[in-house]
Amino acid sequence: MMGHHFGVPFHRELQRRIILEALSFISSATESGAVLKIPITWAQARNQAKALGLTEEQNR
Repeated sequence: MMGHHFGVPFHRELQRRIILEALSFISSATESGAVLKIPITWAQARNQAKALGLTEEQNR
């Protein structure tokens, strides 16, 4: 588990997506300080995690 920096805890699919998009962006970035905005909000990620039953309480 990587925690909130990479998405909702225990949401491995989303965490993997974020990491792969970041690595891809880093390899193609043309300037320092560039920012990649991934098209998902924190609320959407939390709702996905809840729908999948991926809450901290359930995974302890």
